[in-house]
Amino acid sequence: MKNFNPADKIQDLQYFGEFGGVNPSISDSSTYTFLSAKTMFDTFEGNMEGCYLYSRHSSPSNLYLDQALAAMEGTETANVSASGMGAITPTLLQLCGAGDHIVSSRTIYGGTYAFLKNFTPRFGIETSFVDITKLDVVEASITPKTKVLYCETVSNPLLEVADIAGLAKIAKKHNLKLVVDNTFSPLSVSPAKLGADIVIHSLTKYINGSSDTVGGVTCASKEFINSLKNVNSGASMLLGPTMDSLRSASVMKNLRTLHIRIKQHSHNAHFLADMFEKDGLKTVYPGLKSHPSHELYKTMINPEYGFGGMLTIDVGTLEKANELMELMQERNLGYLAVSLGFYKTLFSAPGTSTSSEIPLEEQKEMGLTDGLIRFSIGLDNDIQRTYEMMRACMVELGVLNSVAIRQEVYTEIH
Repeated sequence: MKNFNPADKIQDLQYFGEFGGVNPSISDSSTYTFLSAKTMFDTFEGNMEGCYLYSRHSSPSNLYLDQALAAMEGTETANVSASGMGAITPTLLQLCGAGDHIVSSRTIYGGTYAFLKNFTPRFGIETSFVDITKLDVVEASITPKTKVLYCETVSNPLLEVADIAGLAKIAKKHNLKLVVDNTFSPLSVSPAKLGADIVIHSLTKYINGSSDTVGGVTCASKEFINSLKNVNSGASMLLGPTMDSLRSASVMKNLRTLHIRIKQHSHNAHFLADMFEKDGLKTVYPGLKSHPSHELYKTMINPEYGFGGMLTIDVGTLEKANELMELMQERNLGYLAVSLGFYKTLFSAPGTSTSSEIPLEEQKEMGLTDGLIRFSIGLDNDIQRTYEMMRACMVELGVLNSVAIRQEVYTEIH
């Protein structure tokens, strides 16, 4: 990590459009022509570089974005898809078949949980959900049938931190593939540099950053990505979660400002987390010393990009959480909405939204309480003003006692 700066890798990429444009030309074709039948045959067999067959397999626009995201994560190559789940599901199905077993973090995105809990058993693939922060528990869950360790760098929604280097050692010891969803921490953490075999993102979130499209990516070795795209046995090729070329070009443009946005998201979230904790709110943020994995996470991140833009607070009850979110939305502080990485703050009660696929008894067991609010902190210019307005909402609803609003300056916080 010391000599690897993902933003530099993105910056160093230069593409020229077909007519010399500073943005690469968008390939607006679903199929591609060949000058000879032999070239078409070789392309079908995967033996022709620079030739395109059909956009479900690959397209020039998608390959530009593939290269940029692979450079960002430090992998050999990548494969973009039409959604985050369109990256996660083919990846896991490519790695596992009937009779195989997955060890997964218990706190993951609700859609991923539902896929592993309810869908993959149809194909004879079973999953054990464990506390990913306890390496001894992870290793004890491995069986002779285990093929994959799966986790999120920072978990959704509880913000637990996975020890990727520690998990990588376990994976290597047992000849498993470590698959890491890095959606919450692009640029801040580079899982492949810590030993992960495969890195996944929902491009919908921070990487695109404007909440106007969905997308995903799998970053890995050429061997694995080629297997995903194989015309005869590749899960991505055969299931068809293809990203549209126009969307791919749009994400590519937004990727160029990711480093600026991540710094501001992290700065704002850290400021609010500090203030909320000082106010006595139960606050979870990896940048706080009170976070159980704070010291670990400090060793994993590229400090330039901070601890991320996600935080949670617990206001006691779902009723109070809903009241607070509705009031904050009314005061133009953000949106009561799922997802993350938008320029405005987004907030939701994950137990009834993004994690609703997880049964209530399992939510309670993992510590997902009714009053938990997940915040994706936006790019607000004056975060002190945002804090004062949020705190006023909390005082009005009785979440906090009415005391003088803090006026600490940024330097006193950090």
